[in-house]
Amino acid sequence: MIEVQGLRKQYGDFVAVDGVSFSAQPGQIFGLLGPNGAGKSTVIGCISGLLSPTAGNVRLVGRDLTTDGPEAKRHLGIVPQDLAIYEELSATENLTYWGGAYGMRGSELSDRVAEVLAYIGLLDRAKEPTKRYSGGMKRRLNFGCGIVHRPKVLLLDEPTVAIDPQSRGRLLDMVQEQADGGAAVLYTSHYMEEAERLCNQLVIMDHGIVIAEGTVDELRATLGERDILQFSGTFAPERVRQIFGERLTGTEILTLEEDILQVAMEGASHKLPDVFHVLNEIDADVSETVLRRPNLESLFIKLTGKDLRK
Repeated sequence: MIEVQGLRKQYGDFVAVDGVSFSAQPGQIFGLLGPNGAGKSTVIGCISGLLSPTAGNVRLVGRDLTTDGPEAKRHLGIVPQDLAIYEELSATENLTYWGGAYGMRGSELSDRVAEVLAYIGLLDRAKEPTKRYSGGMKRRLNFGCGIVHRPKVLLLDEPTVAIDPQSRGRLLDMVQEQADGGAAVLYTSHYMEEAERLCNQLVIMDHGIVIAEGTVDELRATLGERDILQFSGTFAPERVRQIFGERLTGTEILTLEEDILQVAMEGASHKLPDVFHVLNEIDADVSETVLRRPNLESLFIKLTGKDLRK
């Protein structure tokens, strides 16, 4: 349903995306993750047809986006991070507009609008200007506008940003339901727990390239059973590297700067006294300690050396 092959996007001397390839199948939720500036938005732009690749190609439902763009886009639904709704219009009018933009007419359109309004929980507020809606209601309508034409391919760019937990939970359920109905869903998020909950397959990008891909279990296995310890404070990197190598065998230093230290180690909670003893010997000033159990966020830090939002 989504095929990306050798995708490259270059702006002058700057390469935003370099040789990215992946595919998503019907009924699959495919996660595209990476820190800010990794190239995710550029990939989404190329898949949606808003950007033209410098090299490589994108196919949607078997149609080449460059040579058969209109037919390929007919099957595409997009739920952008920024709200794509008209706040002076009602929910009914917004859905009618977007359904009409995809060629729906007459009773087919009106019946589908009513169906989507009920599905996103806005039937009782359908005729109000959407500027009166809460943030969660606007997010649900934004989602509804992306699915009103029953797309076979759905691009979701951080659809749960800045909403209340109840609306977020309902949106995640709706994402799963779209995949259960046979759509191929490409999902981007800064919330790793969403990716763990939803995604059958993941690609992690950084600096315009794919640095890891696989199922959630496969990516977890890459890290093994080690925990992540993160210390904030003041450190002398060379002394830390030397004494950790001598005294804390089996510990991998992931990030080491003058103000931050991240290490991966087995059973970190039981070894904290030893770690603090070593840090005290080299006069490190620790202001904060965070212990993370093995999960996708731990793997992400290991691969990129940074939290997802950095």
